[in-house]
Amino acid sequence: MRDPYEVLGVERSSTQDEIKSAFRRLAGQHHPDKNPGDQGAHVRFKELNAAYQILSDPQKRAAFDRFGPAAVGASAGSGVPGVPFDMQDLNLDAIFGDLLGALGIRVGDRGTLQKEVRITFEEAAFGCTKEITYDRVEPCGDCAGSGSAPGASTERCSACSGRGRVRMQQGMFPIAIERPCGRCRGTGRIVTDPCRTCRGAGLAAKQKTIEVTIPPGVENGATRLVERGGNAVRSDRGPGDLELTIRVSPHELFRRVGDDVVCSVPISFARAALGGELEIPTLDGKGRLRIPPGTQPGAVLRIKGKGIPRRVVGGRGDQLVEVSVEVPTQLTATQRELIAQLAKELGENVQPQQATFMEKLKGLFG
Repeated sequence: MRDPYEVLGVERSSTQDEIKSAFRRLAGQHHPDKNPGDQGAHVRFKELNAAYQILSDPQKRAAFDRFGPAAVGASAGSGVPGVPFDMQDLNLDAIFGDLLGALGIRVGDRGTLQKEVRITFEEAAFGCTKEITYDRVEPCGDCAGSGSAPGASTERCSACSGRGRVRMQQGMFPIAIERPCGRCRGTGRIVTDPCRTCRGAGLAAKQKTIEVTIPPGVENGATRLVERGGNAVRSDRGPGDLELTIRVSPHELFRRVGDDVVCSVPISFARAALGGELEIPTLDGKGRLRIPPGTQPGAVLRIKGKGIPRRVVGGRGDQLVEVSVEVPTQLTATQRELIAQLAKELGENVQPQQATFMEKLKGLFG
């Protein structure tokens, strides 16, 4: 057998990543499916796999470096003396990277597709229907997912005799394990004349438009699953699911706390002191809020049933109104005089917040 380092074109000091990269590049270049009619491609590919089997295993590599080819025991079925051949170890992502990899599909991919849906605050509160357009992988329409050019036929895979699965002996254990055939990718057929649209993959990217119903009361970050709305990873299997993540845009007036809606409303000093009614925004439009006399800054007033619809128990949450008292900054002479008279009239009357503050002072200083 040839020196595995020479076969893969790497140095003896190469790292595992460098060895893996070299194998992927050469395996994709010399794979029999990419070299139809070249009988030497089968031999070169088996030789590449044999070399990789040794150098990718730290123990086998160390034994080979020390004792040479004699350190690797013989195994039937490899086609290369002294090296076990395991179809599962072939890196299909590298071999078919220019086909399925170009569509965003990797080995082991189940076809799950993830997308974000952005909705407004009001749409999250009351629900909506959204039209979503996205790209996904589907069976190629020109070849009906066969991978063959129109009118062309496929050949039975010689590696698995058309079964789509092969039985392999794993290493030194006398146990045969059945696995998908790596040559035909489990289909049992080999494409001889590839479809020009999908280049033999049997899959192609296509734009799809669907309507999704967003229920009332949905929260930011919630997910919705659309079954079979994702990618097809094989033309003979159903597609994966589409997972939608809901993103709720911030509102300029409202924010959400559980099922309640919170907003801040500025009022004048006079309105806070005397009370009265105030027009405020709600999710249902304009509303009226009664301001009690003597309302303090930071007070939270509640309007029943004007919040987010509850998804479990029914009904709606409340709207919480945070009151902020605005202090005038530019006063006329008359206004100053009136406020001065008010201050004199109030005298030393202690207000509720002052009383609380003074009690805290007494507790602090004794």
